[in-house]
Amino acid sequence: MPGPLDGVRVLVLAGMGPVPFVSMLLSDMGAHVVRVDRPANRAARALATTEGLTPDRDVVNRGVDSIVVDLKSDEDKARLLALVEKADVFIEGYRPGVVERLGIGPEAALAANPRLVYARLTGYGQDGPRCRDAGHDINYVAQTGALAAMARHGEAPRPPINLLGDYAGGGAIGAYGIVCALLSARETGRGQVVDAAMVDGVALLTARLHSLRGCGLYSDEAGTNDLDSGAPYYETYRCADGRFLAVGALEPDFYALFLDGLGVDTSRWPAQDDRSRWGELRGLIGDVVGTRTRDEWAKVFDGTDACVTPVLDFDEAVHAEHNRARRIYSSVDGVQHPRPAPRFSGTPAREPTRPPTRPLEVDALAARWA
Repeated sequence: MPGPLDGVRVLVLAGMGPVPFVSMLLSDMGAHVVRVDRPANRAARALATTEGLTPDRDVVNRGVDSIVVDLKSDEDKARLLALVEKADVFIEGYRPGVVERLGIGPEAALAANPRLVYARLTGYGQDGPRCRDAGHDINYVAQTGALAAMARHGEAPRPPINLLGDYAGGGAIGAYGIVCALLSARETGRGQVVDAAMVDGVALLTARLHSLRGCGLYSDEAGTNDLDSGAPYYETYRCADGRFLAVGALEPDFYALFLDGLGVDTSRWPAQDDRSRWGELRGLIGDVVGTRTRDEWAKVFDGTDACVTPVLDFDEAVHAEHNRARRIYSSVDGVQHPRPAPRFSGTPAREPTRPPTRPLEVDALAARWA
């Protein structure tokens, strides 16, 4: 059966960060997504090939077709705008003002197609003092206060790879904004511009922390709170084999089960909520966990509500029993693909496939979208 976005036509100006991730998310759900490559990007594709990441193995390209358009050519821009007239969504990730200078900004695109959802995915947004600054995930996360919270007490903040800014705050929330605007366009017949900034999205993800701060229940001193490695019952511990165990025994009843599973006398240990002795309690737990291997502890806590899990690496995650049962991953030509999420009972998402490697001809796409 077709996915929930079956029939939606999407044009995406090739870009980095959240742009390819949004493309994959929409394509997974059934949209026909077409990436617009510039001729100069052929060099970039060649570079990617020499570094080992060939287009056919780049997971975020799955299901995404491409065309090559010279945005400096008036003829090619006219052909692109003709496609815009038939599209439902147009996505770009350039700094403010760039697409306007190319002649394919919101004003031109919406004039060609008033029902169009025009999504702009950037780091700092379309306005503000920093809107034209260069940056990457680490910079946008730092701007929101979130990076400062990602540290152990007394240590430097640790970048969350590119998962928080590019993919969560930018890509996932950007896709959510696009779908919201699509629903509005279908209801009203009017399109609009979606300004999806990574700093906005990451800030939104910290909503709960601001609630706690407002009640005096969260400290801005990193590594001193329940969920930021401050609490010894919400922590990772090194096992006898050098692997790690994740403990998330927040609630008192879950914590009691965790202590029972340790198999030692804990009657004289500090109380769970005695913050003044958290350091001592962490040491006691660490000493016990260090006496067995990770997998031995996994067997001890398997099937309990102690909220204890082994810390898996990527390969282990692919082969973990639960993940296999839910088919969270699938292998395509030797490349592991996380499967689309969320899941739908009536309009399931597409199965992961090998990313297309040959661009479509612009005229062929125009005929297909006729």
